[in-house]
Amino acid sequence: MDQKLVEKYAAHIVEAVARLRRHARPADLERDPVQYGFVVHELQTAVQAAIDVAAILVAERRLGEPATNRELFDLIARDGWVDPDRSDLWKRIVSFRNIVVHRYLTVDAQIVRGILENHLDDLLAFVRGIRDRLASSGN
Repeated sequence: MDQKLVEKYAAHIVEAVARLRRHARPADLERDPVQYGFVVHELQTAVQAAIDVAAILVAERRLGEPATNRELFDLIARDGWVDPDRSDLWKRIVSFRNIVVHRYLTVDAQIVRGILENHLDDLLAFVRGIRDRLASSGN
């Protein structure tokens, strides 16, 4: 497994969360387009990094052929990399990223604020779980 690449993505997630905690102003998201853009971009790239980690795990461990990025999280959950009870959360997080990237519609600032205020720890938990599994199993 390309652990250096996995760690690079994991480090990006941790750094993005740190930047969000340091610089994001949730109360300003609806009225400050620069603040809104910063937060959305950081969330988007952090989620993309998690998707990339999941894709590496699925490919290198030959876990299957997912049809969507959301399915990546089902496959790694079945293989013990993430808590299966959290795979629905990851499907919603990936859906958020898809909406942002493909501009299906404008993401409501209140949704962005909810993610910012309630789900940064989920991103860090993902990183901890991946790092712990790599350290303990030598995968």
